[in-house]
Amino acid sequence: MDSEWFLYMIEYAGGRVYTGITTDVDRRFEEHSEGGAKGAKALRGKGPLKLVFQQPMDNRSTASIAESAIKKLSKQQKLLLIAKGQYEVTDH
Repeated sequence: MDSEWFLYMIEYAGGRVYTGITTDVDRRFEEHSEGGAKGAKALRGKGPLKLVFQQPMDNRSTASIAESAIKKLSKQQKLLLIAKGQYEVTDH
């Protein structure tokens, strides 16, 4: 059985935005917030962290493709996406 995958975004120091995917947003955010080995190196010591976006995705593949696309966006584009509250999945 496939787990449900989520796309999420965390705002950290200086208004920067980290994007990731997971099957459990609350657990993953906690791992990032604790700053331990399970959290992303990019977020260590960059707190406070704020979960600013999450969206269920169809599967891991779709989530990974969306994550990659978002990571290529400018800061302004990411902030617009957060404000919109919805990532539009497109078939390329």
